Amino acid sequence: MSFYSAGVEYGIHCLLFLVDEQGRPREASVRDLAELQGVPQEYLAKVFTKLAKAGLVVSTEGVKGGFKLARGADAISVLDIVIAIDGRKDIFDCREIRSRCALFEGSPPSWAQAGTCTVHGVMLTAQKRMEEALKAQTILDMAKRVGRAVPNEFASQVGQWMNQRREAKKDGPAEKAIDHKQIS
Repeated sequence: MSFYSAGVEYGIHCLLFLVDEQGRPREASVRDLAELQGVPQEYLAKVFTKLAKAGLVVSTEGVKGGFKLARGADAISVLDIVIAIDGRKDIFDCREIRSRCALFEGSPPSWAQAGTCTVHGVMLTAQKRMEEALKAQTILDMAKRVGRAVPNEFASQVGQWMNQRREAKKDGPAEKAIDHKQIS
């Protein structure tokens, strides 16, 4: 079982699509982001509600409305996204079993309960390091890595796909058919 929800993964991927590899902003609807990535639109809408509530994205008005980043890609950390979607989570819940040793016969000595449990202390350190690592990575950092990993034409294909979707929306209810082969 994973520690973070699928919503965290969906949210991070979506925010990566809201910028290009240089960090320039893009706008997109939840519907388009869901279709682009093959994820459930209803679930993604709930993720975006949480991202908006946390001040990470803002909705855009008008016919071509959707979402864009609320601040620069270099100012949104992975930890910000995790907390917005899943909230703060402890990776460990100490049950204080150190005081339950059978040798204590129900009356643990004070030394057995003094200070932070050693196991809990290790887990607190692990959580702190994990959160520091997530805080150190921004959407811009990740967008640059993705930009280096994908073929150059992929970024322009994504941009074209998103622009075609937005243009089709302004034409009203009878949306233009998008030729997906053209951007493949």
